[in-house]
Amino acid sequence: MTEAIDTLILGAGAAGLMCAAQAGPGTLVIDHARAPGEKIRISGGGRCNFTNLHAGHENFLSANPHFCKSALSRYTQWDFIDLVARHGIAWHEKTLGQLFCDGKATQIIAMLVEELRGAGADLWLSTRLVDLSHDGHRFHAVLERDGARVTLSPRNLVLATGGKSIPKMGATGLAYEIAQRFGHTLTETRPALVPFTFSEAPFAAMSGTALPVRAACNGTAFEEAALFTHRGLSGPAILQISSFWREGEAITLDLDPEARLYEALRAQRQSQGRRNLSTELGHHLPAKLIGHLAPALGLSGNLADQSDARLAEITDTLRGWTLKPTGTEGYRTAEVTLGGIDTGGLSSKTMESQHLPGLYAIGEAVDVTGWLGGYNFQWAWSSGWAAGQAIAARG
Repeated sequence: MTEAIDTLILGAGAAGLMCAAQAGPGTLVIDHARAPGEKIRISGGGRCNFTNLHAGHENFLSANPHFCKSALSRYTQWDFIDLVARHGIAWHEKTLGQLFCDGKATQIIAMLVEELRGAGADLWLSTRLVDLSHDGHRFHAVLERDGARVTLSPRNLVLATGGKSIPKMGATGLAYEIAQRFGHTLTETRPALVPFTFSEAPFAAMSGTALPVRAACNGTAFEEAALFTHRGLSGPAILQISSFWREGEAITLDLDPEARLYEALRAQRQSQGRRNLSTELGHHLPAKLIGHLAPALGLSGNLADQSDARLAEITDTLRGWTLKPTGTEGYRTAEVTLGGIDTGGLSSKTMESQHLPGLYAIGEAVDVTGWLGGYNFQWAWSSGWAAGQAIAARG
């Protein structure tokens, strides 16, 4: 069986669906999954953190930090917010500019599929790529669908299959393999926005304890919540800093990011000096955490027993707690993959390959990784839009 398709998009995720809605008639999106947008569906606790009010190139990591500027500036968070509004999807802002659906994430998926079909594109699910080649003029793709083989010869091929994160949802390195086959190089890939692990489960006794911190590594810091788990550390601040961490390195946690603890303890010493030092620290920080740190801090006695120098020593230690993770939870729980298809081989304006005309790479497959908080979805929308517009303009 042979189908006449001009553009084949591999991957019905955020970037692929957005691209198809721009590319228009003659476009086919395929995915091995039984439903489109599975990562959209589970994101944001099922409410989809679909963009961020502050999205800009400075919120992305890449070997070439300038690459993402073009797409992000031509299709912005405001453009996507307008699209959401046109479809009547209610949303709200949480902390730090993060936007979520009031309802379910499936509203975003339904919107994208509606946009895709309205543009004249098509979507095939439960479809597998069996073979792929290029004859110098067109691609030749053999697909397996409903037990039958289908052969396509599209002019354009878009790699939108994402990275390696969350393999239980079918994530693979397919985009990387295809890109390399057609002359592209890869930057090193590793799990990002991922919890840290430690040997011997040092925080098991205080699993579930959370508090605001300033997490720092390699000259970058984030102020958000940290969460202690049976396996190690998680929470927004930890996920953020994981993208900047490399194996063997330490991270630093400031447990008093607003720098109020020292003066608070001095004031309490004047009025409540007979109270136990550990107990009073437990009123400012989680008691289980203070219990964990007490031996290392040498906590003993009452507040009245502590000199200014001693209080400064304690608070300085709490503001510079250095920890060395043994690793991360890996791609199993990583929200994104850091690294990917080297941007040096792509046009920043169209996302088209500079090695093979008609080949495009978008979304997480490319070496552009956003911070936690809707930034990676914005990259999917912007890069998908840029490629789709370029394909449509070519006609």
